[in-house]
Amino acid sequence: MSTRYRVVHRTQYTYASVVNPSYSQLHLLPRDVPGQRCVSSEVVVSPRPEDYREHVDFFGNRVGYVAIHRPHKTLTVTATSVVEVDDRPAGLPLLGRRPWEEVPAALRETDPLWAAHYTLDSPLVAASEAARAYAEPSFPPGRDMAEAATDLCARIHRDFTFDAKATTVATPLEEVLRDRRGVCQDFAHVGIACVRAMGLPARYVSGYLETDPPPGKPKLVGADVSHAWFSVLLPEVGWLDLDPTNDQVVGSRYVVTAYGRDYQDLPPVSGVIFTEGRTKKLEVTVDVTAL
Repeated sequence: MSTRYRVVHRTQYTYASVVNPSYSQLHLLPRDVPGQRCVSSEVVVSPRPEDYREHVDFFGNRVGYVAIHRPHKTLTVTATSVVEVDDRPAGLPLLGRRPWEEVPAALRETDPLWAAHYTLDSPLVAASEAARAYAEPSFPPGRDMAEAATDLCARIHRDFTFDAKATTVATPLEEVLRDRRGVCQDFAHVGIACVRAMGLPARYVSGYLETDPPPGKPKLVGADVSHAWFSVLLPEVGWLDLDPTNDQVVGSRYVVTAYGRDYQDLPPVSGVIFTEGRTKKLEVTVDVTAL
């Protein structure tokens, strides 16, 4: 069984003065992964770019490149995709269960280079003593790796408060660990830092989550947002995705867009503009609809 979703991600920048030119990089196109297939995707940019192209980056993500040379005061990027997601079991995998201390050696025997860059520090996530201290209660000696990771996920959900005003993309991880407030991006970074502090590979995942409306209320347009979570690598099994924001194993209501070491590897829209002013307004809406 599988479910098809239509994902519409719209980003609009309004600038205080004329921009000329602008160059953007997009991580908005869902990728094909086990259990997920991108049926179709389209990116519409206004004003119409002089150059648009796509490529696959080091992590296997689909990346769009946009160049606009004409003067403009607004930039709108709308990505529309149809994605088919297979039903996934809600529990933990039954195979490949082993103590977490044995995982690095087991991974070195299979494909060491694949996992190595996910164990090292990255631009926004550094393994620290604070991260290790927070992680250790979830990783007692001999505990199964999958159970340790899900326990860490549950503790982050319990100990950290979701607060959209507490952080920005520039907030250091140390502040998030200290204040224990933030958004899904911050909670994913905390999980990654803790796993790496234990010498284990972890990666950042960006995507979308189809959400339910309040009881008795219709689903609101724009109610969904970009989402983020983290995943850990289990020998003989592969990556186990965990969502600390909602304390659950990632299932069939999730759509994967991109993988990376942390958020900096895959922001939805990033780039360079040439102007004497600055961004006056940024609006982002995301709609995930089950077809």
